[in-house]
Amino acid sequence: MTTGNFTPLIAHIRKYVRLDDREAGLLADSIQFRQVEKGEFLFKEQHVCQANYFVLKGCLRLYFLHETGVEQIIQFGIENWWITDQQSLDWQQPSHFYLQAVEATGLAVLDRTATPILFDQIPCLDRYFRLVAQRAFAASQQHRYFVQNLSGEERYHQFARNFPDFIQRIPQYMIASFLGFTPEFISKIRRRK
Repeated sequence: MTTGNFTPLIAHIRKYVRLDDREAGLLADSIQFRQVEKGEFLFKEQHVCQANYFVLKGCLRLYFLHETGVEQIIQFGIENWWITDQQSLDWQQPSHFYLQAVEATGLAVLDRTATPILFDQIPCLDRYFRLVAQRAFAASQQHRYFVQNLSGEERYHQFARNFPDFIQRIPQYMIASFLGFTPEFISKIRRRK
């Protein structure tokens, strides 16, 4: 099988582990391509997550709703990032989150039932996912640190330095939700420049 649509995923895996062409073909045969439109949900709160999603092109957001109905974004997924509700996926429990396309997005979808089979067929994938999970965990810790220890303005500037493409690409209210303040606060910061 040709790796076709999955070339970015194969390249990403090869940054971390050795993946030969036969293994890449097995992987391409086991994952699915899915195109989602802007605003489309991959899952919603109370649904059980069934897959891990690798963003080939586009952008997703993972968020929950506070009791007041206010959205709190906890993660974005852009090109070459994995995104899912790991707890719902692993434990097959209803999710607390919504996973939604911010832009029209092309995905490589790794269904939970295919994962253990792939790990048996392609042992290096176990190491790859461990390394990716470690980086994601470190990023989550760093984000938590920034939210707890930096002022709102410092958080915004740190985010803008680390992810300059997001500032142009993601709506202001979503950046504000992710950083833990209001869109009006971002407007004030931008006016001060």
